[in-house]
Amino acid sequence: MKLIIQPDDGLTPLVQAVRGAKKTIDIVIFRFDRAELEKALEAAVTRGVVVRALIAHTNRGGEKILRKLELRLLDAGVTVARTADDLPRYHGKMLIVDDVLHVFGFNYTKLDIEKSRSFGLVTDESRLVKEAAALFEADSTRQAYSPGCDDLVVSPETSRDILSLFIKKARKELLIYDAKISDRLMLRLLGARAKAGVAIRMFGKVGKGASGIDARKLPDLRLHVRAIIRDGTAAFIGSQSLRKLELDGRREVGVIVSDEKIVKKMREVFEADWAQTSESKAAAAAADKDKDKDKEKEKEKEKDKEKEKEKEKDKEKEKATSGA
Repeated sequence: MKLIIQPDDGLTPLVQAVRGAKKTIDIVIFRFDRAELEKALEAAVTRGVVVRALIAHTNRGGEKILRKLELRLLDAGVTVARTADDLPRYHGKMLIVDDVLHVFGFNYTKLDIEKSRSFGLVTDESRLVKEAAALFEADSTRQAYSPGCDDLVVSPETSRDILSLFIKKARKELLIYDAKISDRLMLRLLGARAKAGVAIRMFGKVGKGASGIDARKLPDLRLHVRAIIRDGTAAFIGSQSLRKLELDGRREVGVIVSDEKIVKKMREVFEADWAQTSESKAAAAAADKDKDKDKEKEKEKEKDKEKEKEKEKDKEKEKATSGA
């Protein structure tokens, strides 16, 4: 498994994956404006790779852009399908290159890749690849999807159950990236974990109904990822927020990760972001002031000790003089 971190890694891992394709590429698109990636897809067709694109039937304000993309890809020899309109959004971000699955929290756009905090996961785990391929086939042929793997988190079919269980298993800590948590049941569940002593910190906003969550604004970068890191041992990366519509009403795709190195790296990124918040900086500044005060107190104590020593020396001299 490999972790993609945005904006640090940029478009390069995606372009390299497409350029390295030998047989097949299946790509799910919600938003797309990266010309370099489009050219890589076209070049793959030219060298004989079977390229299929599943494009969302709609997104906010971008229907014409999606249609133009569809026509360009068709002209380049890509097999293009459009999602059904049975759900308000087909919002998942997924790429399968040969036998390797990529699940993204970001769109194929300059804004998401270069100016936003986000994650992506790359895996060749056969269960996940097989399940993602089944989802792609179901959605591209507008057939019902039947879940078969709990590590691939798919809305509206499995997200609520899988993510609820994921949160319930927290014993020490939950670190969350989510623009806004508003689902009533999820808020209740998080509140219960907080009452049980689980430390919950997050970037984003929290709706009414949960207490004990330290929620802050992500500094410097746009927040465009849905991720949860649990107890430093497991993580979730995906496109679904803990909101009712995204859990129960839209097509969303995510993945559960238990790879130790990836979870550790995600936690390091979270802590680095957390350290840059205004609250953390204020706390650090206050701590530095306290340290400075402690240093001054120590200096004063040392001065007092020196004075006492001088007094003792003077007394010794007086005794010596009077004895003489």
